[in-house]
This record gives sequence, C-alpha cells and structure tokens, in this order.
Amino acid sequence: MTVRGVDVSSYQPTTYSTKGLDFVFVKATEGTSYINPRMTKQAQRARAAGLVVGFYHFLRPGSMREQARYFVEKCASVEGDPLWADWEDPGVSGADKDAFLSEVKQLRGDTHRVGLYCNVDYWTRRDTTSNAGDALWIAQYNGKPGKPSVQATWKFHQYTSTPIDTNVGAFADRAALAKWAGAKVDDKPAERPTVDLSNLTAAARKDPGAKQGHQTHAADVRTVEAALKAEGLLASKYASDGSFGTVTVAGYAAWQRRCGYSGAAADGIPGRASLDPLAQKHGFAVTA
Repeated sequence: MTVRGVDVSSYQPTTYSTKGLDFVFVKATEGTSYINPRMTKQAQRARAAGLVVGFYHFLRPGSMREQARYFVEKCASVEGDPLWADWEDPGVSGADKDAFLSEVKQLRGDTHRVGLYCNVDYWTRRDTTSNAGDALWIAQYNGKPGKPSVQATWKFHQYTSTPIDTNVGAFADRAALAKWAGAKVDDKPAERPTVDLSNLTAAARKDPGAKQGHQTHAADVRTVEAALKAEGLLASKYASDGSFGTVTVAGYAAWQRRCGYSGAAADGIPGRASLDPLAQKHGFAVTA
C-alpha cells in the first residue's frame, strides 16, 4: 500500500479538498524575496485533517546559504515537517543544489527530514552526486503512480499535475509516513459537523412564520449560522440561536447572491448548489 498526497502553491485555494489524502507539501518560498501568501492557511487545512505536512523552496540562482536561511525562517513549519529543495531552474547547478541541502540540514536537520524534489531529466542528466539529502521526491508524469523510471531509491513520486500535482509515497500507511518524518499527527481527526439539507430547508420555511425564536432543527441551523457569520452575512447575536428566522433567511439569500444567484433563486431557502460550497469552505458535511 502507498500513501497519497498533493502539493500546493499560491495557484491553489486554501480550501482545497483533503479527501483521500495522507500528506500535503506546501510551497513556502522562492529565492530570497517570495513567500507564498496562502502558505499558512494551506498548511492549517492539512493539519486540521490530520495529514502529514511538508514545505518546499523553489531554488533560484544566487546564494544557496541565503536561500536556505530565508526558507527555514519564513516557512510555517513545525517539528517533523519534511523540508524540500525544489530544483527546476536551469540556472541552479547540481553543486548549488547540494549546498542548499547541506545548509538546510545544518539549520534544521535535528528536527526535520531534508530532501530533494526534481524531475527525471534533472536527476539523470544534471545531477552528478546522487545527493537527495534524506529523500528523493521524483517528478515524472507517466500515469503510473509509484513507478518512476529511475534506479535510485525514492520516497515520493509526483505522477500527474491534472487537475492538481498529485503524489504517492512509498509508505505502508499514514502512520508509517508520520513515523519516518517524525511528525505528530492525528490519524483520526475529529469528524466534521453534518447538516441535513431537508432539516435545514424545513427550518428556513417554518421558523420565519412561527413564534419569534422558534427552532425547528437547531443543531443544523447553528452550523450554517456560524458559517454565515464567518462570511460577514449574519450578525453575532443571531449566529448561534438555532432559529432560521427572517434575519438568517436574509443572510443566506446574501450568500446565494454571492454564489451568483438572483431573483427567485436567491430566496434564502438553502439548496444543494449553494450549501455545498458553504460547507466546503467552512468544514461541514451535507446530507440530503
């Protein structure tokens, strides 16, 4: 069995799906002047799902010592997060790559695995030392997960970039990966709250016409109220009362308009098409 993961950068949202994943590697920095503005939230999303998290630095020509220090100082890593050199720029030599790995290892080697990401061409034609630090993360989009065409021992294989960079790791399971990395993860993260759409719809139709503060399905409603509050669409005093009254209906209608609906389609009565994106963004599940 192998573990599965993705790598993300500023091109991906902070609300990417973690379903079926065991690890996420997040772009942290590039050169000595770029920090991924979504890095911290992207890493938080993976940690909240109980995944192993790692970070990578895109190497650019220049001082490898300065880039290594920039990377370890700016990335949102904690003990046990693998740290990677992303070697893709033709202006960065094999000797540069080795120098970066050595410097990061010196700075963080006691608390982190330090490895190399590159494609097959760089590994077989540009590298001369077979130095990948603690692990080789090889990229080859061959449609064969776990079967890159290299003789070297690898730990991770990036086998496709469609629709997102996707990888497998040579580990029996997530626990084995976490043990290798020295990471502290919850292999059984807390279950997400679940909202029953039929309950929510019933509350949105009944609560506004009933006695003020009437609660038809309070638990389901509170979950959605909290999401609407986070979106700035529902005032705090209404955000946990469990009543899908007129104010909450208005707040949900505003969310529907934000999703692109108008007229009768933005009536404040929840539907699957508008509730699913709210659920994905705010960490709850929807049942019919």
